[in-house]
Amino acid sequence: MAGKADIVDRIADLTGFPKTQVALSYDTLFELVGEALAVGEKVSVPNFGAFQISERAARQGRNPATGETITIRASKTVRFKPSKNLKDQM
Repeated sequence: MAGKADIVDRIADLTGFPKTQVALSYDTLFELVGEALAVGEKVSVPNFGAFQISERAARQGRNPATGETITIRASKTVRFKPSKNLKDQM
């Protein structure tokens, strides 16, 4: 499975639900996950893992083209920590 269409097709095949309902559920799920992360909440998916926001501090870096020292701004990113069950499947 590579993308949304593949996942929607597979779920529709397994459950017998129409693809339109599966696609709506898929979109709604990830919209809710995004909303929760946007306000700083941790999102845990049992037997899969947890998503949470991580903050990166500002730091010094170098422009690879010129070698000039630059300041890289502080930023936020999403981190994923797989569950034990997911790790065991691999």
